[in-house]
Amino acid sequence: MSLQEDLTNALKSAMKSKDQVALTALRAIKSSIILLKTQSSTAIEISREQELKLLQKLVKQRQDSASIYTQQKRQDLADSELAEAAVISQFLPEMLGVDEIQSIAEEVVNSIGASGMKDMGRVMGMVSKKLAGKADGKTIATVVKEQLQN
Repeated sequence: MSLQEDLTNALKSAMKSKDQVALTALRAIKSSIILLKTQSSTAIEISREQELKLLQKLVKQRQDSASIYTQQKRQDLADSELAEAAVISQFLPEMLGVDEIQSIAEEVVNSIGASGMKDMGRVMGMVSKKLAGKADGKTIATVVKEQLQN
């Protein structure tokens, strides 16, 4: 099932159950997809990779907002943002653990013969491409940096 079909089904069930948090999050996903489609006049369908990037972006936005709200001692708003992030995360594939990311990063470092921090960009690009949607960039960067410093 495609993301849009899953989204439509989730919207219907959220409407039936009157879950306002889920409705807000799902509508945000839907509007972001529509915006992405209208931005590029040539692409009628968006790829799975673009969908994953979009969902990750939406989750990250909500997590960033929640941390700002927590710093400002507005836990009520932070809780709302985190709840929306949880709803959006349901559409993302399961994230990989650090051990799995390390093995993939080590594989890439060995395959291209990376020897130091000067190869960070090249290694990051390849690892990020392999792990699209399965790990966040910050974790990947930390693991790659660790691999290249050893």
